[in-house]
Amino acid sequence: MGILITLEFITEQGTHSDADSTTLILPALSIGNVGQFAVDLLVASMKADRVGFLDSPYVLPCIGNGAYGPVPQGQLALPLEAYELASNGMALIQQRSPVVKGRMIEFAKKWQRIDISSGSQMHYLSSTNSDGTDDYCERLGWKRLQDYNPNQRSWMYLSTLAEGNAMLEDRLPFEGELEEEEYYYPSLPFAALFSCFKAKALKVTCLLCYCSEGDNTPDAFHLAEAACKLLGRSPSDLHGNNNDNWFIPVSWKTVYGSPADMSLF
Repeated sequence: MGILITLEFITEQGTHSDADSTTLILPALSIGNVGQFAVDLLVASMKADRVGFLDSPYVLPCIGNGAYGPVPQGQLALPLEAYELASNGMALIQQRSPVVKGRMIEFAKKWQRIDISSGSQMHYLSSTNSDGTDDYCERLGWKRLQDYNPNQRSWMYLSTLAEGNAMLEDRLPFEGELEEEEYYYPSLPFAALFSCFKAKALKVTCLLCYCSEGDNTPDAFHLAEAACKLLGRSPSDLHGNNNDNWFIPVSWKTVYGSPADMSLF
């Protein structure tokens, strides 16, 4: 099964994309940026090749220095980048900036034929069964997202939008109730992606872990390890370092700003 992406794709000069890649790992942006950090670890450690860029009017523009490699190479990093590890039949997307407010459904509808992955306890949500459960994930010791209820009003609304049976309203029909706990998860980016992929009858699994704002690099290691387990591979198989050590991207050195000038103290 090839990966079909309906966003505009620009091929990296001098590279070739493998149309037979069957699994795509995609971060769903949320609190703490753990999904993005986990993709950073996977791309850097697997030495995945950048094969191109995606252009979407629904993602805010940004630009920066290259994120990977032992030292910065002056290679520009863009909002949506595509990486590939052809030997494992795997592709990864790194998303560096958020979706435009109110455009998450339109953004999610642009993806097709994709498997996605994003505390110490891992949680999951799968399209395998209607109640979100998956026997394989359960055997890995993970817990299904407890508050998922496909019959709850906000999840049903997302499904209706994803199937194209309703128009996106400026004000969600349950917007005034978002402070209630049962409406929190459907309001997050992963929920729109999950609903749109599920509406296309695709096999999709979301990996979730709880975190807070701050230094979430330990959570990123945990989520990256979980992605490896889901794929049935050990981290050493993927990053090829002949041990279980992950390769830390150069961009992490100043992710929370440059160190203080100690001559000031």
